[in-house]
Amino acid sequence: MPSEKVLEAKKAQVAELVEALKGATTGVLVDYRGLTVEEDTKLRNNLRAAGVQYFVVKNTLLRLATKETGLEELDSILHGPTALAISEDAVAPAKVLADYAKENEKLELKSGFMDGKVLSMDELKQLAKTPSKETLIAKIMGSLNSPISGLARLLNTIAEGGVEIPDLIAKKAGETAEAPAEEAAPAAEAAPAEAEAPAAEEPAAAEEATPAAEEEAPAATEENAE
Repeated sequence: MPSEKVLEAKKAQVAELVEALKGATTGVLVDYRGLTVEEDTKLRNNLRAAGVQYFVVKNTLLRLATKETGLEELDSILHGPTALAISEDAVAPAKVLADYAKENEKLELKSGFMDGKVLSMDELKQLAKTPSKETLIAKIMGSLNSPISGLARLLNTIAEGGVEIPDLIAKKAGETAEAPAEEAAPAAEAAPAEAEAPAAEEPAAAEEATPAAEEEAPAATEENAE
């Protein structure tokens, strides 16, 4: 029969498991049987880098903890070696473990839970395919920053190159005025052609003046005759 100290130690361990399960957004249970020390170390490093807690747990203790947290549905998979990965990140445990299982078939996903609800294997696999929180944040920030990236580059140019904003405005206005000026050029070229028309009529005027001079000539002859 277990001594009182052993019972107290088990109660303390169950209490710790209960707190861990309640504080976790997501948890994934795996069978790690067959992993070498090197493979297990690599897995632990991957989980630690993603902010996931990972530890081996006795099925008897975990069974008691699941009863206190409303996760009794996990009882059916609590056999054989069991390791538990928990995190406040909803995606990280499932994603890291599923990715590692693709490289090493010795690691088997047994079950999981999220927000106090046991997940089916299909739900667990779908969760593993969800982009990580960091990836989602990067995508959102990228979409938010893109409209103002041009403004940021403009301000940076002004700051580094000493360009004044009034100069930029004047330059923009000059570029806008260039198009009408080019359109007016053909009309200006047509003006000299119209101005040449009166000059072509001048010889006619000179010809009209010639008969008048001839009419005066007889008058001068008559006076001389007298």
